[in-house]
Amino acid sequence: MGVALLSAKRSKDPSTQVGACVVNRDNRIVSLGYNGMPRGCSDLEFPWGREGSELESKYVYVVHAELNAILNSTTSLKDCVIYTGLFPCNECCKAIIQSGITKVVYISDKYKDTPSVKASKKMFTASGVEFCQLKTDLKELSLSFLETDI
Repeated sequence: MGVALLSAKRSKDPSTQVGACVVNRDNRIVSLGYNGMPRGCSDLEFPWGREGSELESKYVYVVHAELNAILNSTTSLKDCVIYTGLFPCNECCKAIIQSGITKVVYISDKYKDTPSVKASKKMFTASGVEFCQLKTDLKELSLSFLETDI
C-alpha cells in the first residue's frame, strides 16, 4: 500500500491524489498507476477543477489510478491483487474484473454511498473479486531524503 500511496504523489490533481499498485502471487510489483491525464494530454492544458460544465471539469478527462495501473502493465494481471488509496469506481471496477485481478485492498471508502461505488461492490461480489479495507494502526507514512554518509 505504501507504494500505491507514493505513486499517488505523482498526480497533478490538486484535490484528490490516488495511486494504485498491482502485485502478483509472489507479492512482486507488476504495475503502478496514479490519476492523471492520458498520454499526450498536457497537465497544464486540461482542467483539474471539479466545478463548471462537464467539459470544463476534470471528470471527463482524468484516467483513474486503477485503470492506469491496468493499462501500464506489461504482463498478465490474472490472480493479482491491486492496492489503492480509494475504493474503485464502477468504470475501474469493470477493468479490474476484466483484467483478472482477484482482490482489491483499499484505504478510503469515502464515496460508499454513491451509485458508482454501490455498483462496484455489486459487480465485485458477483464476479468473485474479493475486496477489503486495509486495517492498520499507522496514522501516516513518510519518506525522508536526509543526507547520509554511505
